[in-house]
Amino acid sequence: MELKGKTIGFGITGSHCTYEEIFPEVKRLVDLGATVIPVFSNAVLHTDTRFGEAGEWAKKIEEVTGQRAISTIPEAEPLGPSKRLDVMLIAPCTASSLSRLAQANTDSAVLMAAKSTLRNDRPVVLGISTNDGLGLSMYNIARLMNTKNIYFVPFGQDAPHVKINSLVSLMRLIPETLSAALDGHQLQPVLLERWREQRPS
Repeated sequence: MELKGKTIGFGITGSHCTYEEIFPEVKRLVDLGATVIPVFSNAVLHTDTRFGEAGEWAKKIEEVTGQRAISTIPEAEPLGPSKRLDVMLIAPCTASSLSRLAQANTDSAVLMAAKSTLRNDRPVVLGISTNDGLGLSMYNIARLMNTKNIYFVPFGQDAPHVKINSLVSLMRLIPETLSAALDGHQLQPVLLERWREQRPS
C-alpha cells in the first residue's frame, strides 16, 4: 500500500452519522505520507445534527490535514486543469450524491472535484453510506460500478434486521481501496457480509 507522496481529494457529504468513522481514516492517510485536500458539501458546513454542530467536523479535518478545505464549485473547478489530485475519494457518499454523480449533475464542490478528477483519466473512489442502497439507489450503484475510473470502498449491509436496504462501506478499507484504484484495480471482495449491527434509533 503505497500512498506516500500522493495527493488525495477527500470529499465529504451529508451522512453525518458516518463522520466519526471516516475521521480516523483522514489521519491515517496523512500518517501514510499523503497530502489530503478536504472537499466539503454544504451539509457538512451548515447542518447541525445530534452527531455534531455545523462545521465542527470540518474544522477537525482541516486541522488534521493542515489544508484549507475546498467548499465551492469555483474552488473545485481548477482541480481539473491543474491536475492537482492523483485520486478523489468521496466518503461518506450519500444516496443523493450517488444519484447526481451517476446523472452527471455537478451541483456541489464535491461533485465538481470528482468531475475534475475523471476529466484527467484518474480514479474516483466512493465510500457509500445510504439507507437506500438495496432500494432505488441500487440502480445508481450499479451504473457507477460499471463506469470507467470509478471504484468502491467495499460495502455491506450494516444493520439488516433494522434497516433492510441500508449499505455502508467499511471505511477502514479506504487506504487499501485508494491504493488499488491508483493501480487501476477494484479492491476485492467489493461485497461484504454484514459487518456492523445497529440497534433501532
